[in-house]
Amino acid sequence: MRRVLVNLVFILAAFIIQNSVFPLIPFLSATPNLLLILTFSFGFIGGRRAGMLYGLLAGILLDLFYSGPFGFYTLFYVYAGYLNGICPEYFYEDYITIPLILCVVNELAYNLYVYIFGFLIRGRLDILYYLRELMIPETIFTVVTTLFLYRLILYVNRKLKQYESGRDTTLV
Repeated sequence: MRRVLVNLVFILAAFIIQNSVFPLIPFLSATPNLLLILTFSFGFIGGRRAGMLYGLLAGILLDLFYSGPFGFYTLFYVYAGYLNGICPEYFYEDYITIPLILCVVNELAYNLYVYIFGFLIRGRLDILYYLRELMIPETIFTVVTTLFLYRLILYVNRKLKQYESGRDTTLV
């Protein structure tokens, strides 16, 4: 229960910072996608179910905040959480290279998803402009933010595991 509450606080704080603080910083041309970082991190650390759950929460928050068809962001975030939840079966969570690769893949997939269903369908065909002005800067900022945020999430997750395992042994 404590893990869910801590992760929920992470998601709410990331949502508030991503949508309220980062747009006010004048020198940022694009903002890092903190909710995507949390979704793939929770999926990579906790597995498919955790990735889908936190992807659902992050997607619903974005769907409620932004106008458009409800479920647009939720669909992507749930799939991202699920697909990243497959990775712990094959990779160890302590290495930073796999989360960075996952970050780049997820960010490019997210931006491509937004471009196809948000711009391309409306007849805006200038993908090079979208790539140059939005996708690449946002991907760079998200990868740099992942370097710090993933370590924090991993540290908090390990402390929660220690707390839970220490608590379980005292009850026996």
